[in-house]
Amino acid sequence: MIKKDVIVIGGGAAGFFAAINIAEQNPHLKVAILERGNEGLQKVKVSGGGRCNVTHAEFIPQELIKNYPRGEKELLGPFHQFMTGDTIEWFEKRGVELKIEEDGRMFPVSNSSQTIIDCFLSEAEKHQVEVLYNQSVTAISPQSSHTEPVEVRSNGFEISTKDHIYSCQKLIIATGSNPKIWNLLENLGHTISQPVPSLFTFDVKDERIKDIPGVVALHVEVKVLGTDLWSEGPLLVTHVGFSAPAILKLSAFGAVELAKRNYKFQIEINFIRQTFEDCLEVLKDLKHDLAKKTVFKSTQFDLPKRLWQKLVLASNMNPETRWADLNKNQLENLAVQLTKAVFNVDGKSTFKEEFVTAGGVDLKEINFKTFESKLHKNLYFAGEVINVDAITGGFNFQNAWTGAYIVAKSISD
Repeated sequence: MIKKDVIVIGGGAAGFFAAINIAEQNPHLKVAILERGNEGLQKVKVSGGGRCNVTHAEFIPQELIKNYPRGEKELLGPFHQFMTGDTIEWFEKRGVELKIEEDGRMFPVSNSSQTIIDCFLSEAEKHQVEVLYNQSVTAISPQSSHTEPVEVRSNGFEISTKDHIYSCQKLIIATGSNPKIWNLLENLGHTISQPVPSLFTFDVKDERIKDIPGVVALHVEVKVLGTDLWSEGPLLVTHVGFSAPAILKLSAFGAVELAKRNYKFQIEINFIRQTFEDCLEVLKDLKHDLAKKTVFKSTQFDLPKRLWQKLVLASNMNPETRWADLNKNQLENLAVQLTKAVFNVDGKSTFKEEFVTAGGVDLKEINFKTFESKLHKNLYFAGEVINVDAITGGFNFQNAWTGAYIVAKSISD
């Protein structure tokens, strides 16, 4: 049996961050990471298109938590302990400078995720964290000292892999969305919220968006009909339907609800963020002001030209229809297309390489002051193994750094 003081299962962002911080804060502890693959930090590698979206430039905890559909309430306290500014400082102290992009996302100045990976690997080596690859965990069992009362038992753990049995005093689970590990945690009595995909784009087949992929409407409002779900922001027409922040936010906040509907539902899009009535008034004025021009060629409301033309054709007009000739019906149809256009969603597609899952260890079973299990002393969680997930933009990583840092602090103390 191989003995360690602390074992981290999972060699991803949260696992490395926890292990490095423990070893640095308490050099007497023997720390090892068990990683199932033949290399770690794979999600770090592909995140942000290979640039690694380390965090997001939001420095107020109350604002930051609004980006977490699951975990919003629970993360407020932790973010007061370790926040975006702490993340930036942590990396800068180790020679990794970060930059802020226009949309608030933060990347290494090098624009390469390899910078983050190299930083972790060299810090792990420097602080003598042992990283053991190809160690797929098959069993986790608590070793309880039965002579002591339950509340003071300092339970260690036995961890089996294909080749070895390890034992440790403190165990950290940082395996992300890994169903096998979730099953092992269920065997230990933990409740797992069923995983469903969280960040995805909507599949839509519709004449109004056919042949115009790449078109972006900058300020739209999207509602999922029959629910309270809505969001706003840029909308991108793709080859298969809709994407961009307005859709991704909906997919994250609606992850559970949309899974129940098997990803078949209707959305209503307000392309210009005006009411139907206000829009109709503007159109009536245009009928008067642009009388001799064709509706098709006079794009309005700052909409992309190709999208405007598709919506005009969908309103019962042809490319030659002039503003002066519009009847009441056509004006109303156009106002509906601009402010209340309904589309049928039939399925989802993965958003780039962002494979984020809603689901994981039930939040009620975790003490968020330490990220320790409420059921097993000395068992800790960090990252997406718990039922916390975020919208796109560096927020999932911030959750990983915060949880891992707090775990490290509670263990090193």
